[in-house]
Amino acid sequence: MPVPNPRFAAAAAPSASGSRQAKGLMQRLAALALTLSTSANLAAAPGDLPRIVAKDGRHALLVDGQPFLMLAGQAHNSSNYPAALPKVWAALKDARANTLEMPVAWEQIEPQEGKFDFSFVDVLVKGARDNGMRLVIVWFGTWKNTGPGYLPEWVKFDNRRFPRMIDKDGKTSYSHSPFGEATLAADRKAFVALMEHIRRIDAKERTVLMVQVENEVGTYGLVRDYGPRAQAAFAQPVPDAVLGRQKAPVPGAAKGSWREVYGDYAEQYFHSWAIASYIEEIAKAGRAVYDLPMFVNNALRDPFPQPPQPWKANFASGGPTYDVLDIYKAAAPHIDFAGPDIYKPESSKVTAILRQFQRPDNALMIPEMGNAAGYARYVYQALGMGAIGIAPFGIDYADYSNYPLGSKYTDRRMVEPFARVFGVFAPMQRQWARWALEGRTYGVAEGDDRAPQTVEMKGSKATVSFREFQFGEREWLKDKSEYAAGTDQPSGGVAIAQLGDDEFLIVGQQARVKIAPHGANAGKPSLWARVEEGRFDARGRWTMERNWNGDQTDYGLNLPAQPTVLKVRLGTYQD
Repeated sequence: MPVPNPRFAAAAAPSASGSRQAKGLMQRLAALALTLSTSANLAAAPGDLPRIVAKDGRHALLVDGQPFLMLAGQAHNSSNYPAALPKVWAALKDARANTLEMPVAWEQIEPQEGKFDFSFVDVLVKGARDNGMRLVIVWFGTWKNTGPGYLPEWVKFDNRRFPRMIDKDGKTSYSHSPFGEATLAADRKAFVALMEHIRRIDAKERTVLMVQVENEVGTYGLVRDYGPRAQAAFAQPVPDAVLGRQKAPVPGAAKGSWREVYGDYAEQYFHSWAIASYIEEIAKAGRAVYDLPMFVNNALRDPFPQPPQPWKANFASGGPTYDVLDIYKAAAPHIDFAGPDIYKPESSKVTAILRQFQRPDNALMIPEMGNAAGYARYVYQALGMGAIGIAPFGIDYADYSNYPLGSKYTDRRMVEPFARVFGVFAPMQRQWARWALEGRTYGVAEGDDRAPQTVEMKGSKATVSFREFQFGEREWLKDKSEYAAGTDQPSGGVAIAQLGDDEFLIVGQQARVKIAPHGANAGKPSLWARVEEGRFDARGRWTMERNWNGDQTDYGLNLPAQPTVLKVRLGTYQD
């Protein structure tokens, strides 16, 4: 669960009098004081485990006591065997990633009941350390993509002991029931054994950062279980914890059965509660033996229309879709957050999804995303919005492509669009994660409509446009349909960190950025005081390569196709 961060010391306010140089110095000293204060408050105690912290609606994953930005990739489902790992490590390194999300399957660790085999986990953890990577374990237990594919055979084919759901007509479903007590007990036992083993081999080095519990839960084509135990539970009053969080889209009874309170939404809501409660039992038991952050991922429902309509066989009922996050918060308090698996490439949908999952009580993290080139621009948007991590799926050189969900390619052509973006964030990932926690970061991705976008910050507003030539303005062109080369498809993105009242770090590609005074500063004449292009080294120290001026700044800051990092300061003057 998010843990409130210790109070950050307030930065001293700059004097209203004195020269502009003195004011700028005071601002920089204040920023330094804030950074030092934050470092002191986040200092790691010996043996600190990774954890999620929250501050003013923003979040961070603390690793070794300091914010950590997870630039990750998830391997293909069937790469969870030692012989497949070399192709995974190679792809991750080429992608400039720092974390691997890797499935560990129940069928893999307990092929015979009560006999556990953690040999793959041992190889995986050692390989991560050898390759300088962190790990997120993805538990393929009772449900993987709503189904039973990764259950051990002794569970998968024994419906009497491990019951599947029943539909309205009394027919057996493909998916196991969340009311199966034996299934829950067996899954919980295997998960606890896995967590005990991870603690045993990794408590000191803390290579494993988090654990995802189950994978894309819910059911397709079936709104809920209609078995006897489920029917009895459906007739019971809605638990108070759920009533306190999940409001009915159409007001019904204040208390009562699921149908009385939630009307046409009752069956989806009930199924979400049942699955979340099942997951809670597993997560609670796992955290009791090794208290790592835990989360769930989500096979999304469409973010439109609004408000969400009752289930009509159009998404996986019971999963942690955005409209039932409050049910998951109520039923599964040992789950830190729910993350969206983004395989909807339309920019309007991606933006809506990110906003739906970015909540003060829910850290924004993208456990899976398409690995086609068009998704790379969304890294800027997500990290600018304060995401604690993002993981394109299939960052793996196995000879398998999940096109059309992802890229057609299985070689470096697949990872390169993400490598360019990850590469500029990697050296400064700790700083960026801290700025995000402090609420200093903003991000946009080029929309499918290619229209300019604005970002409102403290005292300033950025306007980001796309498909621009680097020199001049569009109205100067004789042929208004002429656009810069390489911009046929949307690929632009920008992330901004506001370092001070008039200082910014801009990271991006294929975009033009203009920043002007805004709010209380609106209307003040302004100029770029300094525009440094540079990079961060392996220790996170800034190195200037050149200072932009003249043609390079007269028409905004024009970021080329190669991701670029600018450290800039805006100056104002009196009329």
